[in-house]
Amino acid sequence: GDVYKRQMVDRKADGSDSLEGFVVCHSIAGGTGSGMGSRILEELNDKYPKKLIQTYSVFPNQGETSDVVVQPYNSILTLKRLTLNADCVVVLDNTALNRIAVDRLHRENPTVAEINSLVSTVMAASTTTLRYPGYMNNDLIGLIASLIPTPRCHFLMTGYTPLSIGTQVSQVRKTSVLDVMRRLLQTKNIMVSCPTRKGCYISILNIIQGEVDPTQVHKSLQRIRERKLANFIPWGPASIQVALSRQSPYVKTVHRVSGLMMANHTSIATLAQRNLKEFDKLWKRNAFLDNYKKEDMFQDSLDEFEASRNVVQELVDEYHASESSDYISWGLQSQ
Repeated sequence: GDVYKRQMVDRKADGSDSLEGFVVCHSIAGGTGSGMGSRILEELNDKYPKKLIQTYSVFPNQGETSDVVVQPYNSILTLKRLTLNADCVVVLDNTALNRIAVDRLHRENPTVAEINSLVSTVMAASTTTLRYPGYMNNDLIGLIASLIPTPRCHFLMTGYTPLSIGTQVSQVRKTSVLDVMRRLLQTKNIMVSCPTRKGCYISILNIIQGEVDPTQVHKSLQRIRERKLANFIPWGPASIQVALSRQSPYVKTVHRVSGLMMANHTSIATLAQRNLKEFDKLWKRNAFLDNYKKEDMFQDSLDEFEASRNVVQELVDEYHASESSDYISWGLQSQ
């Protein structure tokens, strides 16, 4: 099975004209998404060390009791691989996606298909500048390089407006460039359950789709800066980058302008902290470890769990350190 998977990836890579990188979609909590997803990440990083690896990673819904009792273990093991083996992780948080479907789109019990439609909207919008190339952000590296100034802090959150599921559209009256860019910064439109009022933005990329006058973009950026709607890191430039893109000619949209925000924000560390907390609860009781001991990787010892926990804790510490002005010197000391 492993040999076949490798051959399949190698065949696709060899057949491409100009291989730029890999995009992996997986969940971090279930058995296949975490286990096989982690294995694929390690294999790709080992075989293609100079190629970019971007993931769309689905984080579990914290508001529900999961069928997978070992979810905290799987999450920590996967987070280690995402930290060490991926270049960019777009976080899709089921907790926030469910909240958006219920509160913003008035779905009482959102189905998996409805949640997936929000995910597909984000994925389609985030790759739109690659698929409808313009004069900027038309390659994967260019898209991601501006968002990730330091290697470890590569977990991105997304926001989208105006939102829709099927025929249900969020009640948005104005879709001027300023209104879209202002709403993208509102917590209720962000697809990760993190308090963006705390912490600060490291970088922001807004992809604006539709008929847009570039002078409107410049004015909107000025207004956002004047009103101080976004709080940025003290050790770098306050960078909101804007990429303009055409809307798909194949999909009819109700609104003239729509926007996606991809942001690197220090509060994403709270998501990792939540996973650490859930992990510690099980780890203290040595609960549900028998299933892992049957596997070759864990037969001799369970050190991998502690190693994974340390990597995730270091990630949290780095995000906290990046909020202070002496982050650069902190980074030099920790090496």
